[in-house]
Amino acid sequence: MSDEVSGSGWLTWPNLITVVRLLALPVFLWLLFGTGHRADAAWLLGLLGATDWIDGYVARRFNQVSAIGKVLDPVADRILMMTGLIAVAAAAGVPWWFAIATLVREALVSGLTIALALLGAARIDVLWWGKVSTLLLMITYPLFLLTSNDHHVALATWQQWGRGGCWLIGVAGLVLSWAVLVGYVGPAKRALRAGRAGRGLE
Repeated sequence: MSDEVSGSGWLTWPNLITVVRLLALPVFLWLLFGTGHRADAAWLLGLLGATDWIDGYVARRFNQVSAIGKVLDPVADRILMMTGLIAVAAAAGVPWWFAIATLVREALVSGLTIALALLGAARIDVLWWGKVSTLLLMITYPLFLLTSNDHHVALATWQQWGRGGCWLIGVAGLVLSWAVLVGYVGPAKRALRAGRAGRGLE
């Protein structure tokens, strides 16, 4: 299927899926901070992360790619990721330095994307390792939350072992995400030159 914008309008199944995922975010926050059901909140956060590909797949599979969907989908993914990692850090599920390192990287990616769009750069294909790093981080934060408790509750044995695995996955994902960001510098320069050449500026 083509990735071109179809005439489906804004009322499409992919956009509905994206909106439902966003509406689930307050439920996650309520479970975590309103009820203290940390495990339920962790599973919901994991589900929201695991379904980030569904809306895009449905849009392409059923030719329902829309202009609003191409904006709404990545914006929703950023909102879900940033809210999730801040919430997990606020609940003491992960150290703030780890959350801030992830946030700064996401902010730089968003800023770079906006800047390139404003400058008329050509489209940059997502690097495969970038998808891997995103997947690792999406796995990390729900697992960090699942393997943590309130301050006054001791960790169970399985949580202690699981937390070690979280750090392995999390550090790998974080380091890889920053390496991928550096790897985008070259393609970004080429995309900018291609965009300028296409507009006859070079």
